[in-house]
Amino acid sequence: MHYFKTGIERPVEFLSCGLFVSDVPWTHANRIVDSFEIIIGVSKRLYIAQGGTRYEVKPGEVLLLPPGQIHEGYRECEEGISFYWFHFLPAGPYELLDESALSEELAHLNDPDFCRTFSQVCFPLYYTNPRIERVNILFQQLQHIASSNYYTRSAAHYLSTSLLIELSEQMISDYYSSSRMTQGDKSISEIIEWIRIHMRENISVTDVADKFAYNKNYLSRFFKKKTGYNLQEYIHLLKISKAKDLLTRSTRSIKVIAEGVGFQDEKYFMRLFKKYENMTPTEYREAYYRVHMNNH
Repeated sequence: MHYFKTGIERPVEFLSCGLFVSDVPWTHANRIVDSFEIIIGVSKRLYIAQGGTRYEVKPGEVLLLPPGQIHEGYRECEEGISFYWFHFLPAGPYELLDESALSEELAHLNDPDFCRTFSQVCFPLYYTNPRIERVNILFQQLQHIASSNYYTRSAAHYLSTSLLIELSEQMISDYYSSSRMTQGDKSISEIIEWIRIHMRENISVTDVADKFAYNKNYLSRFFKKKTGYNLQEYIHLLKISKAKDLLTRSTRSIKVIAEGVGFQDEKYFMRLFKKYENMTPTEYREAYYRVHMNNH
């Protein structure tokens, strides 16, 4: 695996972004671009190749295509294929690191003085993002800003940089978690992943405790100690995060979205959303409704 690295003392330059959707079978064109392109899978699978490597970008996966190389579809995609795309240019030099170089780079983060002045982003060229909802929400905000005809492009440049920072922070966090986990940390990681997978269901703290054979009260204290979050609050936050993602990329009703994240009571869902976001689901949707869609 290779990793993209660049400095962010200045924001990256935003060029364009959008949501690609095709309601017929479709194959990506053969082309070379002079900018970086990030692709985030939304629905079905995108078959695209670059530099002799074939990628099968599934929903929730992130692919970064470097400039100056031919990329092309190598297989027809199914009807209903959709993905976000985003073109940008780094503000300065960039590097492509291998695993060894990445380890050396991240080893510096053990030094508090280095962390204080750390101003770069680093993330894989291709990977599955376990917290894709956070990335999707930032992308929706970027699309809204890019389509709002601001007098300055600075907002798009800074929000683009924020999106890259989110990708980088998730990668660095996962890197350290996997290499430094105690048994207790691994248990928490498994619990968090189980909650993420089942967040569309009406799960409770009791369900989680039963699944992992913990006493309910002990698990709540243990989870709070390890993560800083109350377990019930964490479940709610994860559901609200997914709901925000759905609100900004679908026209489904609030009731349907509430049910889609495990709330049968629409009014309870709306109260929770207002509690955590300080706005109603409808207000959130209206704040980020501008989306650039294309189908070619």
